[in-house]
Amino acid sequence: MESRALLLLLIGLVMIGGINCNTTTFEFTNNCQHPVWVGTLSGAVTPALEQTGFHLPVGTSVDLSSPHSWSGRFWGRTGCAANPDTGKFCCDSADCATGSVACDGHGPTPPATLVEVTLGGGTSNDYYDVSLVDGFNVPISIEPVDGTGDCRVTACSANLNTDCPTDLKVTASNDTVVGCKSACDAFEEPRFCCTGDYGSPSTCGPSNYSQVFKEACPSAYSYAYDDASSVFTCVGASYIVTFCP
Repeated sequence: MESRALLLLLIGLVMIGGINCNTTTFEFTNNCQHPVWVGTLSGAVTPALEQTGFHLPVGTSVDLSSPHSWSGRFWGRTGCAANPDTGKFCCDSADCATGSVACDGHGPTPPATLVEVTLGGGTSNDYYDVSLVDGFNVPISIEPVDGTGDCRVTACSANLNTDCPTDLKVTASNDTVVGCKSACDAFEEPRFCCTGDYGSPSTCGPSNYSQVFKEACPSAYSYAYDDASSVFTCVGASYIVTFCP
């Protein structure tokens, strides 16, 4: 009986190892001086993660696992609380408008600093970036760990809320700046949104507004066709996503 029990234990360990070998771990760490409520959104053909939204207090970390071939995005919400009258949960920035901590398939309300990831199944390139295409609300970085290839850290570490152009600022009820809109979201013009006659890399270039973002965060996407300096690759890594790196 003891031998059978040992065998079953070993089988269980092997099965657990097999599951782990088919997943990618994302560690979320909050280095900000304020709490962050993380949002996660899976791509159309990949499953939702175990948590689609969660509270990340100051100085804490939380791990989430995804399938090796997962794609999606992460962001941080700030100034969140339940409305005392309605009980609905809402945030000053990057709210996913579900009325609860879970985002349940909803993306953030701009402006929001995004981490975007497409995993390569463990043997091909993962693609990852930090995007300011939907504006900025909180500094963020993504760091690959134990992967092979170029595997560089990319980030927007600057607090763009401090130097945001006046016509892009978003404020909370107490007039604190909680986000910096993209020019596309602020003005809804094709030349800023890279749509219509500006819908290709040859016709849509950086604007004065996107250059403000690029100067502050050189490795982050500053507008839709900012691929050359903003997309990074790694194979078989786990990732650390840090707020206020």
